[in-house]
Amino acid sequence: MLEKQNSLRILPRGQANLFSSLRELFAHRELLQAWTMREIKVRYKQSMLGAAWAILQPLSLMVVFSVIFTFFVRIPTGNIPYPIFSYTALLPWTFFATSISFGAASLVNNMSLVTKIYLPREILPLAAIGAASVDFAVASLVFVGMAMFYRVSVGVSLISLPLLLLLQVILTAGVVLFLAALMVRFRDIRFVVPLLTQLWMYATPIIYPVTLVPERWRWLYMLNPMATLIESYRAVVLTGQWPSWQYLAITTVVSCVFAAAAYRFFKQSESVFADVI
Repeated sequence: MLEKQNSLRILPRGQANLFSSLRELFAHRELLQAWTMREIKVRYKQSMLGAAWAILQPLSLMVVFSVIFTFFVRIPTGNIPYPIFSYTALLPWTFFATSISFGAASLVNNMSLVTKIYLPREILPLAAIGAASVDFAVASLVFVGMAMFYRVSVGVSLISLPLLLLLQVILTAGVVLFLAALMVRFRDIRFVVPLLTQLWMYATPIIYPVTLVPERWRWLYMLNPMATLIESYRAVVLTGQWPSWQYLAITTVVSCVFAAAAYRFFKQSESVFADVI
């Protein structure tokens, strides 16, 4: 017991706090699951289409992009049909954008809960990510149908798909926690989030391939973690190729460091949430 206490003393203060916060979050995992289920039910309560909205959002964008960039402006996609080329990117992007949209405002939208009940506050934004992941799973059924229709062959590289999903969840959690904590202090963030998400989408190879980016600027472009992830999804799912491990390593470092920094910022800001709200 004494050895364990001594080992904790040599940890940097921020690192020890981060680990203790993660342990507390794990101890409240059942509450996180329950709040995630609540988020799912509230999102589709009194909705005529229900979970179909999870499919309609990426599907409708895919249809619009396919018409524009097939009949009006030709986008080179190699031998990949444009509908599945764009849907492969829109699927994870919608998960990312939906998580940000609901997660960033989760604290402000639940003011009474934040001010009156004690719980790890990160449960609220993380539950929004959990709810968005259900939408992602539902919308993935459409992709399976499209893959069968276009006869997409599956390669061994598909085993790297869980790694890509894990990296995206880590990155998404970092962005959501940072914006949620920031919105408590600055309510203008509510209006910045949609603009930021839209600009980020155009800076990511969703409607166009990364090959359109000039070679000399591509290294800078790929510092965008979502650009690497989207390109990796296409490589793994559509062409049966392995992702670029060089860019993926950079994305891993950027995502993990940013998520850790965002979580620390969130926990440091947590003490004043009730006063500010």
